[in-house]
Amino acid sequence: MGNSTKVAFITGGNRGIGLETARALGKLGIAVVIGARSAKAGEEAVATLRKEGIAADAIDYDAGRPETDRAVFSYLEKRFGRLDILVNNAGIAREPLFGGSAASTVPIATLEETFATNFFAVVRLTQTLLPLIRKSDAGRIVNLSSILGSLTVHSLKESPIGPAKALGYNASKTALNAFTVHLADELKGTPIKVNSAHPGWVKTELGGPNAPMELSDSARTSARLATLGPDGPTGGFFHEGDTLPW
Repeated sequence: MGNSTKVAFITGGNRGIGLETARALGKLGIAVVIGARSAKAGEEAVATLRKEGIAADAIDYDAGRPETDRAVFSYLEKRFGRLDILVNNAGIAREPLFGGSAASTVPIATLEETFATNFFAVVRLTQTLLPLIRKSDAGRIVNLSSILGSLTVHSLKESPIGPAKALGYNASKTALNAFTVHLADELKGTPIKVNSAHPGWVKTELGGPNAPMELSDSARTSARLATLGPDGPTGGFFHEGDTLPW
């Protein structure tokens, strides 16, 4: 593999939006590395992508096991010497997005588990891999957020997302957006761009069968932000070409 080939690492890339993102980037000639909790699931995803002519590999990554962060770093450093694109896609929801626990009664354990994966693990992995991203000529960090993390939209009098008040999930994405803003500000003046992506309401295990967006369309925002040109934005929150309110 030539040194000019871009390299992307995608957490939770073995299924759903993560796999579609790997597919979209791979079709652009980017070498994709999938982080998966299950070796079998990772291998199956890689086999599917390779049949489509995509350069793909998988590595053990589990947001709940911090030691896998360093293993990912070692693998990427040894094989590629750098990382061009990090897509923080892995996430969980421990409440129904609609009709979840009320803010006054949500179990603290639910909040802690959700934040551990959706926020703390993302910060930890990004900090671990940042030295490799700094070696890229055009590093891109994409944090998979959600419109449900928008305090502005939630607080509207006639909010279109009003019924979706799963505090753990929503607040974890709000915190993730804050990380995007702070990291982008820290890295201004460098070639690295950091943005939050709302993929849309997608027919996934989390989004459910009534979601209006097909899985095949779910990677558009992530792929766009992962391949921004030098004049592209940083420190923003986007769905496809639209800027979303924090």
